[in-house]
Amino acid sequence: MSEVAVDHRRATAQRNAAAIVDATERLLARGASLNMRAIAAEAGVSRPTLYAHYKTLAEVVEAVIGRAVAASVAAIEAAEPEAGPAGDALERVVAASWAQIAHFDSMARGAAEHLTTAAMHRAHAPLMGHVRDLVVRGQADGAFRTDMDADWLVTMYFALVHAAADHARIHGMRRERALELLLTNLRDLSAP
Repeated sequence: MSEVAVDHRRATAQRNAAAIVDATERLLARGASLNMRAIAAEAGVSRPTLYAHYKTLAEVVEAVIGRAVAASVAAIEAAEPEAGPAGDALERVVAASWAQIAHFDSMARGAAEHLTTAAMHRAHAPLMGHVRDLVVRGQADGAFRTDMDADWLVTMYFALVHAAADHARIHGMRRERALELLLTNLRDLSAP
């Protein structure tokens, strides 16, 4: 088989995989019923093509979350969590996380219906790593409390960010005000 044919097949496969993830994102964002038939139809691919890329609905949803997490990691890295005092870095990371969760909120809520807690944790591991590094740095330089384990503080960070987004959505709170309150809670949580 020629190299051109192989490259063409690889390019087609990559386009199909991207179309499948894009379609799943759109369905999740709309709150549509999510199943393999709906994803294939939305993506414009056959079900055999869909199954060639993803064996289960959970695999497709995990790929969607993986892409969202990658975008969130990029936003957190752009906030430079390793630069400056840990408290200032935490505020930048929170603001970056807040912007990302606004963008991916409906998708995240839909995905939670289709993924196990372990799969969600696995998908969020790169984000958690950045926040953990920041917490450990803040604990080492005395900016953050040391009477609680870094992993506990990271878990509380993510729980508070997601709970704040839920609260703002459910209660119609302005996102700017919710961010102010979230920052206050996170400062209190991490303070030595």
